[in-house]
Amino acid sequence: MDKEFPIKIRVVNLHKSFGGNRVLRGCDLEVRQGESMVVIGGSGSGKTVLIKCIIGLIRPDEGEIYVDGLEITQLKEREMNEVRKKFGMLFQGGALFDSLRVWENVGFGLVQHTQLSEEEIRKIATEKLRLVGLKDIEDRMPAELSGGMRKRVSLARAIAMEPEILLYDEPTTGIDPIMADAINDLIIQMREKLNVTSIAITHDMKSAYKIADRIAMLYQGKIIEVGTPHEIKGSPNPIVQQFVQGKSEGPIQIL
Repeated sequence: MDKEFPIKIRVVNLHKSFGGNRVLRGCDLEVRQGESMVVIGGSGSGKTVLIKCIIGLIRPDEGEIYVDGLEITQLKEREMNEVRKKFGMLFQGGALFDSLRVWENVGFGLVQHTQLSEEEIRKIATEKLRLVGLKDIEDRMPAELSGGMRKRVSLARAIAMEPEILLYDEPTTGIDPIMADAINDLIIQMREKLNVTSIAITHDMKSAYKIADRIAMLYQGKIIEVGTPHEIKGSPNPIVQQFVQGKSEGPIQIL
């Protein structure tokens, strides 16, 4: 990723605790426009808390988050809703509405935020489903879909509003390796076709190496290293090496 690209998202000294559990402890991160950033770290390390702070679902205790230069942590809810229109998010479990048909799930944000007709929304939903490799399933219910198909429907919903930024929460969790690789390919296609900035959080290093321009490691509430996949593979930091090699012995503490 060329350093001339402007900073799209900047996280500065972010802190977040839940009761006595200090999850984020001075987290700093910069993501450039058009970049695919992957945040890695152990279970409970704060990866999901970080992206929920970035999209405004959680308010940090301390620190700043800038989206296109605008500091968002102190915005009122109405102002934050405007910022959220720049985002699409693929939640870990898919978070589909079981009572809605597939096209209604994909078009849910369009119903909430636009004045488009049902016919127009269905047309957009069909188009986005085709973009993620799904055809002729618009009228199915989520319960009729495989895990991989549900992930694709969730991704179609995430891009329905044509966001500038896509957030992926453990995109390959809960699906078989072949479908996981297909989801990785889709994430790459979304960046290339839609020119979006993306942040993915994962503990799946195969996925991280494939989709990332850069990888950031979150450990004990802070980003301890950022680099290209090649740089992370060759990192001299023993904590980074232990994680990327999947070894259980040594200094890593799962928070």
